[in-house]
Amino acid sequence: GPAALPSARPASMSSTAFAEEQERWKNDAMQMVKQQAQLMKRALSTKNLRDALKHAANMLSELRTSLLSPRTYYELYMLATDELRHLEAFFTEEQRTSGRSMLELYELVQHAGNILPRLYLLVTVGSVYIKSLQAPAKDILKDLVEMCRGVQHPLRGLFLRNYLSQMCKDKLPDVGTPFHGKGGTVDDAVDFVLCNFVEMNKLWVRIQHQGPVREREKREMERQDLRILVGTNLVRLSQLDGVDLPTYAERVLPRVLEQVQSCRDQIAQGYLTECIIQVFPDEYHMHTLEALLKQCTQFQPGVNVEGLLVALMDRLGTHVAHQHAAAAAAAAADGSHAGDSGEGVGAEAVASTGEDVRAFALLTKYTAEVVSSPQAVTDARGAMQLELALATFALRAYPARRDYVDDIYGACVSFLGRVSGVLDSRTVHLVTQLLVAPLDVYADARALLSLDRWPALLAFLNVEMQKAVAMDLVRSVIKHHTVIRDRDEADRLLSFVAPLITGGAGTAGGAGAA
Repeated sequence: GPAALPSARPASMSSTAFAEEQERWKNDAMQMVKQQAQLMKRALSTKNLRDALKHAANMLSELRTSLLSPRTYYELYMLATDELRHLEAFFTEEQRTSGRSMLELYELVQHAGNILPRLYLLVTVGSVYIKSLQAPAKDILKDLVEMCRGVQHPLRGLFLRNYLSQMCKDKLPDVGTPFHGKGGTVDDAVDFVLCNFVEMNKLWVRIQHQGPVREREKREMERQDLRILVGTNLVRLSQLDGVDLPTYAERVLPRVLEQVQSCRDQIAQGYLTECIIQVFPDEYHMHTLEALLKQCTQFQPGVNVEGLLVALMDRLGTHVAHQHAAAAAAAAADGSHAGDSGEGVGAEAVASTGEDVRAFALLTKYTAEVVSSPQAVTDARGAMQLELALATFALRAYPARRDYVDDIYGACVSFLGRVSGVLDSRTVHLVTQLLVAPLDVYADARALLSLDRWPALLAFLNVEMQKAVAMDLVRSVIKHHTVIRDRDEADRLLSFVAPLITGGAGTAGGAGAA
């Protein structure tokens, strides 16, 4: 049968010929799906369920193919599952009007000959069974998610489990649903989604290890096409009302991270960690930060750890800044009601919480680990990208803590001191951004003058770039009408803008220190 034929493109076949053959196979399969769907609907109209199930199984047998690429298979899957909605509607109507036992229907569809059509039919009737409340949702969900283990072909298994996820997403025993209580708890809903996630990730990773080595690039492209099927499970978890912070911290995140770590797959580790960062609330990340950061230091070589940490710091920086702004606004409102005490209530005046300060300490610790790890970032560009993200986080979240930024400059100076050769243009740009970032936050340019390590970091740029950065500092002084109060401040300002005064003489190291 077609299920036994290889899916790999023969080495002798051109990409055009392969695409044409894919199109032909897809059209043949789609024709069969439409024909059998028509017969299924005709049987349903006369309430001939046995014939309807026979034609539905024939229709679904087309999904047994191994001939199609993931994108082409997806089109066939969409057509077949769209037709299954007619069967679902029939089951729902049967249950509503005739009061027919759903258990009887659930057992009836299990007579289909081949396992793949049988499981598609089982999921379809199972979703109606849950909705009928004739049995606890948790029991049916557990049965379905376990039954789907019967399909271990990566592509077919992924799409079958995607169908299971789609059909049951609104029938989980989440709080506030009719399925919660007798039908199960939030823990049961979490267990179902996590179990499906783990099995889908295993199938997705297995694609990497199939077929000849020369087609590795093709397989990686196919996996990129399929990744959203796996990631959707994490979206489902984030949408459960019952997944509060304790549930997330104790039941969800540890099991997700365990799967991400144990799959030992570069593509999965990068993509799934990105999903975790994007789909769960920032407040949850603040309370579970160490677990997430620790994971990032243990990935396979090749995972873009810098990119993940930059994305995380960007989100958390925005989150903390918003919290501080809201607290400042509330404090200002209280001040206006109680009579102005004369104290400032700007964002800087709002004290950082213990959680905020701990977050910065953790980000600093793990940034240092990643920068020095032989597996992860060893180049100057990656290190500066991370330090810039950390500095941006500190400036947004704790604008009053200038020592945080100065410590980051110290780490940069230490790292760049170990780099041999000239910095590339991208790294130079990142160092420049690091140096001028405080000017956007500190309205008073004198605040920058308190950063002792700023001149030492400036010294790593070439003379022209040093002049450009020093000029930005001068412009900030003029723009904000900064008043230099005494000789010490004047001397410090002149030492910071020394590249403009020395006229560009000397090497990159000497001009900044002059």
